[in-house]
Amino acid sequence: MTARNPFRPSFGSSPPQLAGRDEELLLFDDAIEEGPGSPGRAVLVLGQRGTGKTVMLNSLEDVAKRHGWLTISETAHEGLIHRINDRVSELLHQHDPDAVDRSLTSMSAPLGLGSLSWASEDQYERVLGVRGRLTRLADIANHGGTGLFVTVDEIHGGVASELRELATIVQHTVREERNLAFAGAGLPAAMSELLVNDPVLTFLRRSERFNLGTVDPSDVRTALRVPIFDAGRTIGDDALDAAVAASEGYPFMIQLAGYHAWRQHPDNIEITVDDVNNAYPVMIEKLGTQVLEPALQPLSKGDRRFLAALAVDDGESKMADVVVRLSHSHNYAQQYRRRLIDAEMIIATSRGHVDLALPGLRAHLRRTALDDGPASHDET
Repeated sequence: MTARNPFRPSFGSSPPQLAGRDEELLLFDDAIEEGPGSPGRAVLVLGQRGTGKTVMLNSLEDVAKRHGWLTISETAHEGLIHRINDRVSELLHQHDPDAVDRSLTSMSAPLGLGSLSWASEDQYERVLGVRGRLTRLADIANHGGTGLFVTVDEIHGGVASELRELATIVQHTVREERNLAFAGAGLPAAMSELLVNDPVLTFLRRSERFNLGTVDPSDVRTALRVPIFDAGRTIGDDALDAAVAASEGYPFMIQLAGYHAWRQHPDNIEITVDDVNNAYPVMIEKLGTQVLEPALQPLSKGDRRFLAALAVDDGESKMADVVVRLSHSHNYAQQYRRRLIDAEMIIATSRGHVDLALPGLRAHLRRTALDDGPASHDET
């Protein structure tokens, strides 16, 4: 019987072995132990697509559940407050015996011979808004010796008004020293714009920051080797080295490397170097469609040509060389440089040098290189 592939290269799915995030999880675990007022009870998880932001929220939620906490998990789409209110109502009904009043409305025959009709009424719906209901839920959790943990994924400016309302509720509850913790996640550029431009969201500015980047090679080895062995197969050192290198320490690529190397010869006991090498083109293709193209989509054609000019080099690029490749003036090239650094697509590595910021982007750009010449000035 073929062993089941243990790797999960899909967004939001927790991997079989979480790599390189022990420090963040320990900090949050300590914050729950420390009690109200601990700075680690308010967390912002920042990272590019595929760095494991949703997985981190899932893992933080697992920590809270181990402490017996109630949890509310949401995504920052329109209707956020309404969905949180519904979840609070659900939890109140589960944990508060006084949440619902039941009253007799009719009796069709003498008692014992006919049927009774009852009406149920949500006690809190008629007297409390979402803030009061969430406060009541936090109190119930606190009386039980636990707390309430709220997470919001994919934070962005499109739901700023609802985030303001939520921030006000969270601040009010925390200020009264109730056992409440909050974690939000989003792309760094979107989060930065929101926090800088919105004076109401100062609560989020003061939160602990978990900046998710690449994972240390030793942690990548563990994240690949342990699930393979636990699922009944093996991987040699050379193949493991090749898979670690192919992943570039990028959490989503770790899962892609394991998943597609496994699929090459699933009936064989050992995963080989050839399996990893044959999996690599598929990894780059999947990374491109699921992570890199969505990141590139908002960019102008000129921005993308600038990135393609960087992809010519195997490592960091000299800005002087990039200017020549683009046939632009130095000033125009600097506009692209500043804009792409702000978008976190490139990084400044040293004076006069830049490099691509996203793992796998170089190979993707080389595979999909634009061939229509340098951008005109009006494409900036």
